[in-house]
Amino acid sequence: MSEPRLKTEIWIKAQVRLCDQACLAAVVARRGDVDAGQVLIKRNRLGRGCELLARRFTVDGARAWMVVVGGDGADAEHDCDAYIARESDIDPDLWILEIEDPNGVYLPDGQEPVRD
Repeated sequence: MSEPRLKTEIWIKAQVRLCDQACLAAVVARRGDVDAGQVLIKRNRLGRGCELLARRFTVDGARAWMVVVGGDGADAEHDCDAYIARESDIDPDLWILEIEDPNGVYLPDGQEPVRD
């Protein structure tokens, strides 16, 4: 039996609302499929780095948010934007949520992102 899933558009709206409540700027930079589009979250630390998060499966089969690119370096935002551009060319249903999070307080689904 598969786990019940929330429509992507509803999940995105909830994340924007949570960011608003936490005084974090959040923008839907790209809209994808309203029902089941993949989501990439660009978490911009504003001078402290930038990272791109994607939902993946861990080795034990659990779903988790993982940092797929980015970090603390000066080129981190450029690397994130390049990854987004490549994925956008491949997946027309992709959602992009950009969050300005200078203190790293945003946690998607309440989970600390896993680093590869």
